[in-house]
Amino acid sequence: MTAAPISLFSSFIHLDQDGRVHAAQPVFDAERDGWQLMTFHVETDADVHGDHWEIHTEADELVSCLAGGIRLYFRPEQPGAEGEEVRLAAGTATIVPRGRWHRIALDGPSDIMSVTLPRGSRLQKRTEA
Repeated sequence: MTAAPISLFSSFIHLDQDGRVHAAQPVFDAERDGWQLMTFHVETDADVHGDHWEIHTEADELVSCLAGGIRLYFRPEQPGAEGEEVRLAAGTATIVPRGRWHRIALDGPSDIMSVTLPRGSRLQKRTEA
């Protein structure tokens, strides 16, 4: 195998359980085994499915803001409880715990990187404004 540059914005990086690492088409497969690194340039909240909550049931997720600024919202864990907000500036990251509903909102155009195990991930349409 010959080493070659990989565009992180046009590929997902698969970290397979057998130790192999390879680039692939940027398709999120909620049935896929192995970790996945995803990098996105986003312009609007629609680019980060801001109208949905997201959950990863099999693993934590690392969410990093590479450029710009984002807000990560966590849905309240109990009815009547307050949700949480984490602001990420360029060069910062946070860990979304396994099984925690979350969503992203943008402060402006941004570059985002995330790493998670896609298996078991789901989206749920937001009902609140």
